[in-house]
Amino acid sequence: MELSVWAWGALGALVVALLLLDLALFGRGRAEISFRRAAIWSVVWTVLGVAFGAVLWVWQGTTAAEEYLAGFLIEKSLSIDNLFVFALIFAYFAVPPASQRRVLFWGIAGAIVLRGIFIAVGAVALDTFHYTIYLFGAILIVTGIRMARHQTAEIHPERNPVLKLLGRVVPMSSEYDGDRLLTRRDGRRFGTPLLGALVLVATFDIVFAVDSIPAIFAVTREPFIVYAANAFSLLGLAALYFVLASMLGRFRYLNVGLAVVLVFVGIKMTISDLYKVPIGLSLGVIVLTLGSAVVASLLRPVRVEEQPA
Repeated sequence: MELSVWAWGALGALVVALLLLDLALFGRGRAEISFRRAAIWSVVWTVLGVAFGAVLWVWQGTTAAEEYLAGFLIEKSLSIDNLFVFALIFAYFAVPPASQRRVLFWGIAGAIVLRGIFIAVGAVALDTFHYTIYLFGAILIVTGIRMARHQTAEIHPERNPVLKLLGRVVPMSSEYDGDRLLTRRDGRRFGTPLLGALVLVATFDIVFAVDSIPAIFAVTREPFIVYAANAFSLLGLAALYFVLASMLGRFRYLNVGLAVVLVFVGIKMTISDLYKVPIGLSLGVIVLTLGSAVVASLLRPVRVEEQPA
């Protein structure tokens, strides 16, 4: 799929415009965010993401649309799982809800830029060094197995080396100063807890990209589709966070579903030289697996005594 510079420019301009819209309509203000408002905006962003698949279908055909939708589902599902980490970070720093959305917005904006860089590097690596496809596949399979066995990394902000490095550069304060990242006391500059939260969110965005970028490259090798699926899955993540933040622990089988998907796309990538799994089949497996995980979680919710304190 050869696309001209104008197509990339149009996609970039659209993403920037939607980010500014998100900041103007959802990222500002001090009022508490209601579940209804967050749910409405989450649905709007999801519909926009799916609608871009329809645009690709009209513009580039069925295959491009199916690849995008499969990638969008994978990235959206992985982003939902990542929200649990953000919830832990916000709890650790006791970030007020009104400030959480600003941290999420800037974290999302940074993630869109960083993933664009990672996608460019990944695409070049796959084109230049063919064996990279096996490396990506192995990463996904190992990640999926660890996720299924609940061996994903625990979050300990106080032990995070990036946060320790930040403390050496900028002394950290334990008190907030509105939405400011930096504050002054007795003529000295201090970082607020909001700065620490933002740094950790950005750090884990980079960590998450290690899983998400190889996962979508297993579905499609088209950089335009890869970036579009990543960008649209991240847009509206702030709204989705406020919908799911209090319910993340109830999706007890989400990790299992994600693990199956990651292992599947990892195997799909490693055997691609021998057999090309049809994109329609891939899309069906992803939808069925994630849908089954959600339904099973709803049918067998976590009991109160099982929920983490």
